[in-house]
Amino acid sequence: MTEDLYTKICRILEKKQLSISGISRELKAEGFDEHRLILTGYLRALRDMNKLNEVEIPPSKIYVCVEGSETLDNDLYSLMAKHLHSLDPDARFPVAVCILSSIFERPIFKEELKIMGVNDPHIRKHRSSLVAVKETTGKDIRDLRRSIKRIKVPDSDPAYEIDLNSTTDKLNELTNSVLIALAKDMSDLSGLVPKTKQVTLI
Repeated sequence: MTEDLYTKICRILEKKQLSISGISRELKAEGFDEHRLILTGYLRALRDMNKLNEVEIPPSKIYVCVEGSETLDNDLYSLMAKHLHSLDPDARFPVAVCILSSIFERPIFKEELKIMGVNDPHIRKHRSSLVAVKETTGKDIRDLRRSIKRIKVPDSDPAYEIDLNSTTDKLNELTNSVLIALAKDMSDLSGLVPKTKQVTLI
């Protein structure tokens, strides 16, 4: 599922209420042919994230767009903030840059880090033993800054990237833990995760 799909669902539901079948038909007309079970899980995940309202009108469930819902990238920032908060403060900056630069395939701006609760002290005191983080330089950074439309990036905002050759096992462990937590937050795991967990996996 992509950000583009979320945008299309919001546009479809902007002026009407539809069932899963109705949304599926509209998406097919837009070129998205997802399996019904996958679409159902995705819509329920959006419901759980308060992006859509689900209304029971037997025999169907109708979905309605939540007024003022933010875009997926802002959801990602807030989810990242939640899970970064569980890390050692000195690890938050490198982990945030590592994850978001991988997802967005570009350097990460200071404004984005602020949205996630990563501030100047985190940047100054980051644990360089995890990975080398450097400020991005060059004229291309200006064009990159202007290309970001969903948040306001100040003209003087610096951007950061990591040296992939300097990554460590500890960084991989921390980033994997945050990525797994993000996947759980953005997925409907009902009926998949047992209520009574095994102590040991065989």
